[in-house]
Amino acid sequence: MASLLVHSSISHSNARPQSSFPSQNTVFDFKYTHNLPKRRKPIISLSAVDEKVPVSEPSPSSYTGFQLPGTVQSLKLKLVTAVSGLNKGLAASEEDLKKADFAAKELESAGGPVDLSADLDKLQGRWKLIYSSAFSSRTLGGSRPGPPIGRLLPITLGQVFQRIDTVSKDFDNIVELQLGTPWPLQPVEVTATLAHKFEIIGSCLIRITFEKTTVKTTGNLSQLPSLEVPQLPEQFRPSTNRGSGEFEVTYLDSDLRITRGDRGELRVFVAS
Repeated sequence: MASLLVHSSISHSNARPQSSFPSQNTVFDFKYTHNLPKRRKPIISLSAVDEKVPVSEPSPSSYTGFQLPGTVQSLKLKLVTAVSGLNKGLAASEEDLKKADFAAKELESAGGPVDLSADLDKLQGRWKLIYSSAFSSRTLGGSRPGPPIGRLLPITLGQVFQRIDTVSKDFDNIVELQLGTPWPLQPVEVTATLAHKFEIIGSCLIRITFEKTTVKTTGNLSQLPSLEVPQLPEQFRPSTNRGSGEFEVTYLDSDLRITRGDRGELRVFVAS
């Protein structure tokens, strides 16, 4: 014990300017004076943040604009899924028709009213028909008179398109057909183009007026020239529906379009 006191006395009387004790005191003071506030400040800061969370929570209405695109996209997928596998509506049952109509109405409601005066450019281009409720009648005319598909006539319906030019007002229905032939001849593939002119009535109604039908062979006979199908003489044409029709565009964006015809026909198109 005496030796420790002597050592301590000697150490304090040492003439060296730097010793180990001041260094330890400096470290001790640093930890005491600076570390304690650093431990307290995060606690105070977290308390302040927790108190502000309920105040800054956005109201449900502020999510509307953010969620709408996702909602529309999911409803578009639901509609396309509902009509897939129905061969453009030719294989649709009564239950399939109801599902497709319900899915279309959901999307129409989410998309809101269509204004073609503002969105006319979205009509421009080539559209592929993926569903028509009228094809469930098993005729090419849909809800209008037309040749039957199936056993009576060896006609196979291929792809159906609409080609719309908003500048020239051309509105063409393009139908790919395969005509059966006696064995051993190969089926004849043709493309029929039903040319129309269109006009917009009101905000979303389109009226088309028939002009002519052109048939062009494809496949192995593609080298043959196109043929314009002559119209019936005026006196033999039906008094109603002289090549004109009306339909309403009930949903429209850059890649999907829904229309409802003047006879209740529901059609779904995708950009092609």
